[in-house]
Amino acid sequence: MPDERDDELRMQCFLALDALRAQFGSELPYKGVLDRGFEYGGQRVPFFNAMKGIFRAVAQRGPAALALMTSAKSPYDDEQTDEGFWYAFRDGAEELADNRALRAALADQVPLVYYVGVRPGWYEPIYPCWVVDRELRRVLVTPSPAGAAALVPPAEPERRYATRQVRQRLHQSRFRGVVLPAYRDLCAVCRLKERRLLDAAHIIDDRAERGQPVVPNGLSLCSIHHRAFDADLIGIDADYSVHVSRRLLDDEDGPMLELLKTFHGAPIQLPRTHAKRPDRDRLAERFERFSRA
Repeated sequence: MPDERDDELRMQCFLALDALRAQFGSELPYKGVLDRGFEYGGQRVPFFNAMKGIFRAVAQRGPAALALMTSAKSPYDDEQTDEGFWYAFRDGAEELADNRALRAALADQVPLVYYVGVRPGWYEPIYPCWVVDRELRRVLVTPSPAGAAALVPPAEPERRYATRQVRQRLHQSRFRGVVLPAYRDLCAVCRLKERRLLDAAHIIDDRAERGQPVVPNGLSLCSIHHRAFDADLIGIDADYSVHVSRRLLDDEDGPMLELLKTFHGAPIQLPRTHAKRPDRDRLAERFERFSRA
């Protein structure tokens, strides 16, 4: 009997994504990686179609979508709720093939992958996901909690927890996707140029009123300097100078600490575009906290 749910194909897709995430991290490039698809049944199956949002592979036997995609240009925050992520039908009649595939994913309760564009040409795959509800011409997509069996939808409390975790991760990924290019993929403090070791640090915490995820509220920092900044072991004043805490300056604890001290008083690397430079008022507010620590 044909596998009308495509369970084996879906599982192979998830395993292939696991392998890619182990190699590249949570954000995957489309060109040269995702565009190669995955192997199933002796043929190459695409992960998704970068030109449209709802995807059902030719190799599938069942009617339900294998993947959904939202581009980096989409106003993603407007599509989030505490229950999951609302996804719109394709424009046109509900009997269009893409819309039928989306409706079938809801009816059959099969797991799929939601590819969210975090910057042009890069996607974060969220999987397994389920389509769990419908409202007019859109459906509600919800992720599974970590470690859940891929073919079993999560319970409501687990689903809400997983959704909050994914929302936070996507928020940070998209923030990183605009901050790092502004700094030419360099750490603002040490000039390290290894994107895999760079983070987007908020100057004002994103839970505060002025903590919006915009480039002037961000700094491109390597992992070490990000942690030091968050812990108020280093600060950056409104004149864009680095300050190392007095406690560290007075300490002697090996070459790594001595290297950190060398940045005391040094200017940070700034974006070339003035509008993308760190907001001086935000820096001054954050530097007050560093000075009190």
